[in-house]
Amino acid sequence: MSPNATGDFATSLAANVPYLRRYARALTGSQDSGDRYAAATLEAILLDDGAARSTTDPKIGLFRAFHLVWSSAGAPVGDADTAHSARAQSHMAGLTPNTREALLLHAIEGFSQGDIARIMDVTPDEAGEFIDIARREMERAISGKVMVIEDEAIIAMDIVSIVEDVGHRVTGVARTRTEAVRLASSNRPDLILADIQLADNSSGIDAVNDILAQFEDIPVIFITAFPERLLTGSRPEPAFLITKPFSEEQVRSAVSQAMFFASTETLAA
Repeated sequence: MSPNATGDFATSLAANVPYLRRYARALTGSQDSGDRYAAATLEAILLDDGAARSTTDPKIGLFRAFHLVWSSAGAPVGDADTAHSARAQSHMAGLTPNTREALLLHAIEGFSQGDIARIMDVTPDEAGEFIDIARREMERAISGKVMVIEDEAIIAMDIVSIVEDVGHRVTGVARTRTEAVRLASSNRPDLILADIQLADNSSGIDAVNDILAQFEDIPVIFITAFPERLLTGSRPEPAFLITKPFSEEQVRSAVSQAMFFASTETLAA
């Protein structure tokens, strides 16, 4: 293979590492564990890049290589790095094997059933069945109160509709950092869906940090057109991150997972 082709391959892999880290973080329930397996995947590719080159799509190849590494280790979860992670790991034990991987790959990372089949080494029909099972198991599990931080009215309406269709109650929509803190203080949510850039040029990240200073055990789903800005390796990173423009399925999946894995006996039914 020519040096240019090798360089292009390496560049393509590097461009997809933030998305692999996002996936590994959500899959293992731990930022540390996710990063360890992402790093182990890159090391394995350096030694033998056959799995990564087994497809013409570098992202599929990277995720396939990750799955080979992770599966060969027994598909473990990591040591909990937050209270949310501890609850996530407890809940993961009750899920049908392979289903959460398929759902994450499809709804969050945007892979087709055929892509997932190649990544997980299953048939496309099996991949589709895994996705359906995971969605049913998660959406049945729990319902609660969801707060939306979003300054675009149409987008906010879409999010509210999706969240309510899944069976949750929306406490309200905040358009600014100040409104968000006030809304959370008056009606503590079980989950926050937050945009990053708000109406008065305030930050959704700052709003979430203010809220978590009062209620540290609230899971958060960030929505952004620039996910790489939140996937830097700094701590903490979001376990749930949706890229704009988003699909209904992405929101349903992330909300169901976040609520499922952070659920406690105090959640409102």
